Amino acid sequence: MQAEGRQFAQSGRDSAMRGGDLAFSYSRGYRLEWWRREAAVRWATVMLALVVLLVAAPTWADFRAEVEAYDRGDYATTMKEWRPLAELGNAPAQVALGWIYTEGKGVPPDDKEAARWYQLVAANWGSASAQFVLGVMYAEGRGVPQDGTLAVRWVRRAAAQGLAEAQYNLGVRYAAGHVLPQDNNKAVRWYRRAAAQGDAEAQHNLGLMYAKGRGVLQDDVQAHMWVNLAAARGNEHARKARDLLAGKMTLAQIAEAQRLAREWQPQVMLARP
Repeated sequence: MQAEGRQFAQSGRDSAMRGGDLAFSYSRGYRLEWWRREAAVRWATVMLALVVLLVAAPTWADFRAEVEAYDRGDYATTMKEWRPLAELGNAPAQVALGWIYTEGKGVPPDDKEAARWYQLVAANWGSASAQFVLGVMYAEGRGVPQDGTLAVRWVRRAAAQGLAEAQYNLGVRYAAGHVLPQDNNKAVRWYRRAAAQGDAEAQHNLGLMYAKGRGVLQDDVQAHMWVNLAAARGNEHARKARDLLAGKMTLAQIAEAQRLAREWQPQVMLARP
């Protein structure tokens, strides 16, 4: 039996190809690319945020040497310094070890060991990022037994804290009726929360919900506004959807949708990292 995350990601890509340019985005929320991208781009920032928000005693200076060692590829030093701290319950060190084992940085990749560290941070420190990653690992059966119910439980915790990726994930599940009961109203609710933070794929899917009248009253102006915002963030499917929508809208409707997009401002949610 293949992991549910991979199965559903594939079904999402297949439906997108069959449905043309007004097809929903279903795959991204079920994979670990988000965590890899965020950690690769914002490694030091993530570590700093974890130190400030999760740990009272250690200071950023205590971790700077280890972060710099990681950045220059000295993973042996990183492991030597961080494992004792992680064993003592230090959250930044636990996140670091989870990431190192996920990526196989200086050690063989070990999803089971990575999941162990994410579990500790997610449960004991309430890290939204760790909760989401753990949810994806349960969805995919990576390092833990495949369990859709536990996957949703962890993702929901992260979403409740305001993590946009987790909110998008729940929107996808409700829209598709995957593990959760199919419910367009709840799908729209979670898409809207993620879209409000600037998540491009949530904006794209929310726009299509308006275009198709699923969970909301059909509204081409709102549909155009949301897919236009997603297109501005580089979502190619949204760009094509925007152009298709514009083809059936009046000039006044397009102007109104563009005005709404210009005036839109993202909301800032401070989830525990």
